[in-house]
Amino acid sequence: MLVTGATGKTGTNTTRTLLDQGHHVRALVHRADDRANRLARAGAEVVVADLLDLDAVSRAANGIDAAYLTYPIAPGLLEATATLLQAAEENGVGAIVGMSQISARRDAASNAARQHWLAERLLDHFTGAVIHIRPTFFAEWLINFWDPTTGELRLPFADARHAPIAAEDQGRVIAAVLAAPEPHAGKTYRLHGPVELDHHQITDAMSRTLGRKITYVPIELDEFRSALEQRGLEPHFVQHLISVAVDYRNGIFAGTNDNVRALTGVEPLTVEAFIERNKQYFDGRESSGNR
Repeated sequence: MLVTGATGKTGTNTTRTLLDQGHHVRALVHRADDRANRLARAGAEVVVADLLDLDAVSRAANGIDAAYLTYPIAPGLLEATATLLQAAEENGVGAIVGMSQISARRDAASNAARQHWLAERLLDHFTGAVIHIRPTFFAEWLINFWDPTTGELRLPFADARHAPIAAEDQGRVIAAVLAAPEPHAGKTYRLHGPVELDHHQITDAMSRTLGRKITYVPIELDEFRSALEQRGLEPHFVQHLISVAVDYRNGIFAGTNDNVRALTGVEPLTVEAFIERNKQYFDGRESSGNR
């Protein structure tokens, strides 16, 4: 199996799940760092390459049965998709699992969401099996956006709802599909957590688990934009987050289903279970970094 973005949230979990199941995994990473070294120690064959480098990606795809494609919210998604698609065709790869997003559609206001829809259409031309993954907002957002000094979660989501989905649950789904892709060929899987909540309910669950008061503070889009820019995020990413905040208010991220359980045999993590499993990021024992 070839896993791109192997040190990212879904890539790491996919790689570790496949290794635990006894598969050989070639982990494509952008740089050799501590995360890549941990994957190597776990048994992955680590390859450092740029997803926009066709020759390097083609070498990484040699001898591969199935590949997982994921790309950050950054310019270059369509070129990366075309590059992996060409490399897969050149090397007789049998299946590609592509990470998209629940807001991907032709008329999306987010440039990144619209590009994900186009990337799906590119992959649809692949001669092998193609499977699209469309998650709602990751549970990891709770790590990235809460303020540990105030206990506040300031987001522009009004009272809209979603069922947060953890990266480890997504990794199990991706691994299951990579290991036996044929029954899933041509399908698009929307991934949700088990319970749909608004952010008042989410912070109530966080409060119960952490034993301290966490408060959701609804904010307006302008304040959210300013906060993102102050964090030094790239304009492409900021434009995406502002646009999907509107999508979120309009219900695009809402809903639940049983895809995680049906595909993996394991119930997805609740918010409480996710917080409990990641307490080190909430009690100061470990920095969230760029998660």
